[in-house]
Amino acid sequence: MSMNSIGRILVLTTFGESHGPAIGCVLDGCPPGIEISPEEFRHDLDRRATGKSRHTSQRHEEDAVEILSGVFEGKTTGAPIALLIRNTDARSKDYANIAQQFRPGHADYTYWQKYGIRDPRGGGRSSARETTMRVAAAVIAKKWLLQKYGIQVRGYVAQVGDFKPKAFDWNAVEDNPFFWPCAEQVAELEQFMDAVRKSGDSVGARLNVVADNVPAGWGEPIYGKLDAELASAMMSINAVKGVEIGAGFESVTQKGSEHRDLMTPEGFLGNNAGGILGGISSGQAVTCSVAFKPTSSLRLPGTSVDVNGSPIEVVTTGRHDPCVGLRATPICEAMMALVLMDQALRHRAQCGDVGEISPKL
Repeated sequence: MSMNSIGRILVLTTFGESHGPAIGCVLDGCPPGIEISPEEFRHDLDRRATGKSRHTSQRHEEDAVEILSGVFEGKTTGAPIALLIRNTDARSKDYANIAQQFRPGHADYTYWQKYGIRDPRGGGRSSARETTMRVAAAVIAKKWLLQKYGIQVRGYVAQVGDFKPKAFDWNAVEDNPFFWPCAEQVAELEQFMDAVRKSGDSVGARLNVVADNVPAGWGEPIYGKLDAELASAMMSINAVKGVEIGAGFESVTQKGSEHRDLMTPEGFLGNNAGGILGGISSGQAVTCSVAFKPTSSLRLPGTSVDVNGSPIEVVTTGRHDPCVGLRATPICEAMMALVLMDQALRHRAQCGDVGEISPKL
């Protein structure tokens, strides 16, 4: 299985399956001298973890990170950083009845067609369990971006089904299990999710990710566009079906006079471009919106076929999220941080000698 890596200078490669003995990654190209300890991975891994509330899968993994290489005496050495997390709560028997079946909306059928073999245990390699290592690796990227450039990467859930926030407050996002930006709506959202879960169905979600303090000049004008690589990174996340940069699809209904971000000596008057012009960062906040499809693992019966092409009825048992987007905020943050760090290192390699350019907006 190829194409398990992302990045040009900062290269992340992940490995492992949902119900295998462990999952892991190798982060290559990381600068030396970054202080890092196993304890620093805990916060973001807890934010991504299942089982935090009744509204996510009840799989409870320890997610203890083992640093196997690339760190000596608490600092990165410049060598490849290998991280390992052992799976401690896999329950493969839940998937025994679907080993010869294709679940509608899953990668079962396409994996079978491509490889002629698949791991049915929790989706194997196509499981969202793989994203745990992206979040772990991005802990290092987030720390480097913050220390080096003051960049803060944050995300929040902007919509669940047809449920939208009435107000926005960054301080509310981390104080509830939904990463919801409106504290007064949390109880109502909880009731909404209870109803979805009890019905046996699922809903999709929209997540917004913002990176503040990104310097102007990162990205390439053609094939290495910052927005293109962000979109590609977000689309690599399980269940993502759409990505918008800045105004995104709202640009369709905007007039040019409305969409263009006018400039003044004091700065830009808007950010419909999402902080990226011509594939290169403008110095504004980089903004990205990501759409997650409804979970396909349902206890509601649905028609499908088995490996012999015979018609069957599928009911998916096991521990599944009624809305996978509810714990995807740290995953989207991770992908933005990894892309930004890689772009920063590439910019430094080619244009590190370019001095201060005026004006700075």
